[in-house]
Order: sequence, then C-alpha cells, then structure tokens
Amino acid sequence: MESIDTLNQRLIDHFGMDLTGRAMFRIVWANNETEKRLMDTTDSGIMLLSPQVREVKKYPYLKNLYVLEHLVLIPEVNAKDLPVSRMSYEPIWAYRGNKNEALPPVWGPTKFLIDVMLAARGKGNLAKYVDDEKNTTPEGRDQRIKELQEELFGNETETSDAMHYKQGVVVPNSYEKDN
Repeated sequence: MESIDTLNQRLIDHFGMDLTGRAMFRIVWANNETEKRLMDTTDSGIMLLSPQVREVKKYPYLKNLYVLEHLVLIPEVNAKDLPVSRMSYEPIWAYRGNKNEALPPVWGPTKFLIDVMLAARGKGNLAKYVDDEKNTTPEGRDQRIKELQEELFGNETETSDAMHYKQGVVVPNSYEKDN
C-alpha cells in the first residue's frame, strides 16, 4: 500500500492544483477534518441569540475512514454557511467496504473514480479506459470489473480483506502447537 503522502502527490501530478497552490483532489483522514461554519447552536444544542462562526467536525458521520475530496467553488446559496472561504474541499468517496469497514486508499480505483466524475461533468473522457486485448471477451471484461470491485469495495470478511492488503497472518491447517 502506498502512503497517503505518495497518493496525494500522485493526485497533484495527475490532476493539478488551483491558482492558490491547493491540490484539486486530496485524500484525508475523516477524524482530523474540521471546517468553520456559521452555527446557530452550541455543541450541546443550546440555541444562540445570533449565529457564530465556529470550527466543527467536517465529517461527524464518517469515523476512522479515509476520504477523497475535491476542491470546489462554494455556490452562492451556500456561501453564508461557510463564510470564511469561497473554496472548500468536498467529499467524493469514503474508502470503506460493503460492511462499512475501513479500506486503505489505492491509486488505481482512486484515479478511476476521479476520471469517471470528470467525464460525467464533461471535463474529461474515458478514452484511456478502452478495453485492451484481454478485455475484448465477455470473460475478460467480467474479470476486469471483478478486479475493480475488489479494489474499491474489498471482500466481505475481515480476514480476506486483511490478507488482500497484506496485513493478515496465515496459519496453515497442518500447524500443530508444541506443548
């Protein structure tokens, strides 16, 4: 697995930075992200007489996950909610499996997600994903789709995910404990 710093550098190399020098895309740890919002209540839920700009958790609904974010211009309708900046990183993808378990970010699926998003917006195309020789058969295409799903979603068990990401330990069934 590549480090987050390496993945973020690859995102800069492939997708660039804005005019202020901020990466267009980045991967962050959800627990560490905060933002300044215009709030009308305190953390404990007490209503304030007038709204205040407060620093709050950006992803209170995502715990212990990496998140792929995209730098966007804040629309006018939302400008009052985020009064500190006109630009904001917004989530595109949370790296988690089908049982909400955390998955490590991987370059191939990350780049694929961004390319698909940009193509859907008309800012890119998917010509680079034209099937090669091995994917021209239905079986080859099915295999490639299966590989992408595995990279994006992991397997359905903690053990197989750990083995896939080389974080697990195998004990052969012929193993006998010495007493």
